[in-house]
Amino acid sequence: MYPEKPRSNFWFLLPIFLGLIGGIIAYFVLRQDDPKKAKNCLYLGIVLAIIGVIINILVLSQIPDLEQNFNINT
Repeated sequence: MYPEKPRSNFWFLLPIFLGLIGGIIAYFVLRQDDPKKAKNCLYLGIVLAIIGVIINILVLSQIPDLEQNFNINT
């Protein structure tokens, strides 16, 4: 296998700002040098994507029917 060398913790910013896509990018860049950090970046991207979906569902469920509020059909 490849020799493991530690990478910067700044790699965790990629999934924080880009979500799942950032986690995947960080995983493929780090997987040979620091496999543990690569997996953690991927997991962070997945968790943040799930949290984003849950927040979107909760926010959208609080919005009443937009058609009635704006009288689009009248």
